[in-house]
Amino acid sequence: MPKIKTHSGAKKRFKLSKNGKVIRAHANKSHILNKKTRKRKRGLRQTVVADKTNVNQVKRLIPYK
Repeated sequence: MPKIKTHSGAKKRFKLSKNGKVIRAHANKSHILNKKTRKRKRGLRQTVVADKTNVNQVKRLIPYK
């Protein structure tokens, strides 16, 4: 079998944890930050586990990560 190509966009956006969970960053942290509260922006810095409905697709996009 040939090697599977990793999706370039997905490899920049997702990581896998030690247990195989998909880790992602929050959205809405790139611009229009004046109207967002300090507390809200601080929360957006944190990473979160991706929703289970998307996990299989993301893992298919980053097979060797």
